[in-house]
Amino acid sequence: MIGIIGAGISGVTLAYFLEKAGVPYQLLEASDRVGGYIRSKRLGKYLFEFGPNSVLCDASTLQFIQQFIPENEIITANEVSKARYIFRNGKYRKLPASPPSLVFNSFFSWQTKFQIISEFYRKSTGTPNETLAQFFARRFNQEIVDYALNPFVTGIYAGNPDELLLEKTFPKLLGFEQEYGSILKGFIKNKSAERKQSVTFRNGIQELPQKIAEKISHIRYNTKVRSIRKANQKFHIQTKNDAFEFDKLVVAIPAFQFADLYENTDSNFAQNLRKLNYPAMCAVHTVLKKSQTKFQFNGFGGLNPKKEGLFSAGSIWSSSVFQERCPEDEILITSFVGGMQYAESVKLSDNEIKAKLTEELQEIYKIEGKPVLQRLFRWQNAIPQYDKNILPIESKVKELERENLWICTNWVGGISITDRIYRAEELAQKLSNKS
Repeated sequence: MIGIIGAGISGVTLAYFLEKAGVPYQLLEASDRVGGYIRSKRLGKYLFEFGPNSVLCDASTLQFIQQFIPENEIITANEVSKARYIFRNGKYRKLPASPPSLVFNSFFSWQTKFQIISEFYRKSTGTPNETLAQFFARRFNQEIVDYALNPFVTGIYAGNPDELLLEKTFPKLLGFEQEYGSILKGFIKNKSAERKQSVTFRNGIQELPQKIAEKISHIRYNTKVRSIRKANQKFHIQTKNDAFEFDKLVVAIPAFQFADLYENTDSNFAQNLRKLNYPAMCAVHTVLKKSQTKFQFNGFGGLNPKKEGLFSAGSIWSSSVFQERCPEDEILITSFVGGMQYAESVKLSDNEIKAKLTEELQEIYKIEGKPVLQRLFRWQNAIPQYDKNILPIESKVKELERENLWICTNWVGGISITDRIYRAEELAQKLSNKS
């Protein structure tokens, strides 16, 4: 019997694959819902996402999703969402997305354009555990770090490129350098690779883990694990009212929660787990009437480089990216406050955050009047950071696997929903073969 702790997207997907393979399991969830960090809320005419806003799908992921979500409820991102905007010199400017636009666009200086072109021929090698900022400064220059890498990394990881490790976040780039001597050559050589598409669902991203959960038989809600003990090659799990015994155990919860459960077994590992950074963050949804601004929200959203000194990390222009987020005569903006580089902002009260963000949005988008509606959701521990603190954890994870204790969650193997689906399927195959 396999025990799974945690019914986020990783836990429910693993349970689904195990059930499909006929492998006995029991999924234990502390709350009364599945999905973990995936949270959607329908509020009248509005649909708000508090966690992931979309799923970036390849063909395999989309095929998996279609097993649970009817095709007419899968919403593909609008074509306009391919445009990405970065705040620079007082306004949002479109980030060049192709070689011709790079040459004729004024976003980057001519010196930087030369650095980009010469990257094809630049021979350099990094050091072990190189950070993203070190890598991009070495391959290009500081302007690329400040105005392309920094906001991009903030948007994905809520992180700091000076701390995130290249090999753990974007290993493909390191592979391109090693194989082709240039990351641009790597992209060109692999340009025929399958293009991914961004999708959501009519009732929000939370619909996916909910629909998966409907396909599994052995899940117990409101069952918070209080302790894990291993004896006689068995894992003994204690909850408030019950005790379980498993041959194999899968942990699908945040690192800091696992640390509390594993303290008595390995205090050093528990201490390392607690060192893993989970920055606090707020998702703030702001609704406007289209008549309140003349700004054209023709893109995915606007990201704010740290160097520009703004209050928020940036915003997704939700109603431009996906249909049916709000009424036709309104605009829905999802803004992010906090993260590793904006830690002070999230320490303010809800009302202070709303007030400062509203003032910033009014200035940037030339908005007249107050928002029609504004909602704030806090994550005290948001996205795990793949910085130097992940290294001793990963080393220990491999050791634990030999003891039949497995990790299937976003602090190992990638943070995206697609990463989690692939990891769950891969682990299910391993556990099925070992059962």
